[in-house]
Amino acid sequence: MGEVFTSRLAGFHKKPLADRLGAIARVTHLSAAEMDDLRGDQGLTVEFANQMIENAVGVFSLSLGLGLNMQVNGRDYLVPMAVEEPSVIAAVTFAAKIVRESGGFVAEADDPIMIGQVQVTNFGDPTVATKALVSHKEQLLAVANSFHPSMVARGGGARDIEVRVLPAPEGARGEPLLVVHLLIDTQEAMGANLINTMCEGIAPLVESLTGGKVFLRILSNLADRRLARATCRIPVTALADFDMSGESIAEGIVQASRFAQADPYRAATHNKGVMNGIDSMAIATGQDWRAIEAGAHAFACRDGQYRPLSTWTLEEAHLVGRIELPLALGIVGGPIKIHPQVQAALKMLRVTSARELSMVMAAVGLAQNFAAVRALGSVGIQKGHMALHARCVAVTAGARGQWVEKVADALVTAGHVKVEKAREILASMMRDEPSPVTGT
Repeated sequence: MGEVFTSRLAGFHKKPLADRLGAIARVTHLSAAEMDDLRGDQGLTVEFANQMIENAVGVFSLSLGLGLNMQVNGRDYLVPMAVEEPSVIAAVTFAAKIVRESGGFVAEADDPIMIGQVQVTNFGDPTVATKALVSHKEQLLAVANSFHPSMVARGGGARDIEVRVLPAPEGARGEPLLVVHLLIDTQEAMGANLINTMCEGIAPLVESLTGGKVFLRILSNLADRRLARATCRIPVTALADFDMSGESIAEGIVQASRFAQADPYRAATHNKGVMNGIDSMAIATGQDWRAIEAGAHAFACRDGQYRPLSTWTLEEAHLVGRIELPLALGIVGGPIKIHPQVQAALKMLRVTSARELSMVMAAVGLAQNFAAVRALGSVGIQKGHMALHARCVAVTAGARGQWVEKVADALVTAGHVKVEKAREILASMMRDEPSPVTGT
């Protein structure tokens, strides 16, 4: 039998970079060329970039790391994450380990139904216009699907229409808004281009049926028909740390959750923590992370007040975390097939569908949030942040190789994580030990 795949790679962060890369190559079966892409030896070239965007002048890099210990629905995942902040990957890895030991995350996701919007004006009586559109639903769907027969052949395509009449933003003196929602199953794609094509395709028929004028024809990034959910259940006794009882830490986490539910000022920062993990994973896997952000925050205020995407409660001596948010993802199309590092990241992740990807991403968001509220409700966020930030400060001060960890440790011990202090420490260390073993 072959080696059993696991995301539990003990001591991974302590290994030299070359050893980490070697371990990943073995467990994910990346080819030599894919490893070159992962290391950045090849990756996205300026020539590729020039084909992807306008006015290209170069390539911008982010650090790519792996969130470890992730287990969702009983399956292990190595989570690729592209991010500049040093605490993000460490936090999700730590949180996933605690959840893993408590049974892992349980997640689910809706079918990939997206919404395309067609705005109609000058339509006359909204009741008459609505009736005309609804009574010709099958014709509208047939026209929409004629623009993407291959998607229909794969089981996707336009599924339904809805007609909405919205009050005029100007008040009673203005014309109400008539909006046709085209509900489309995008299968394994995020679907922006095909949705926009279908919306533009049905516009002439919409105008003919209503006698009105169509203006906007575009997808909505509030993908609330395409939600992903994840939960975890952790025994309170497993939370004990920092010389604090599990009950005390659990209470801090629950109080942090209550704060976010009551106050949009706190909820914004709470959700930023969720999106730390989701955005990092989205960037690494070639997703439209701006669309994900827009949809998540719109969903967070769906009841009229901005709310947290995740909540934490105490239930039968367990801390229970829940998250729900729209995640419009794809594993085909766009930059996914062009960007070599995205391809390597997806191979490491081993997902086989957009729905599976969204379930893992929801779990990552919940893990990231757990790590944050656990620190906030106990010793505070700065202790962990400063320890990780110290490494960046050490590098900024000129430390390289083995000096980075030495200087970072000294900064944390001194309780003064500043570049000037790092330079003093580095100079002192180099005087005392002038010939270190250098490395990467």
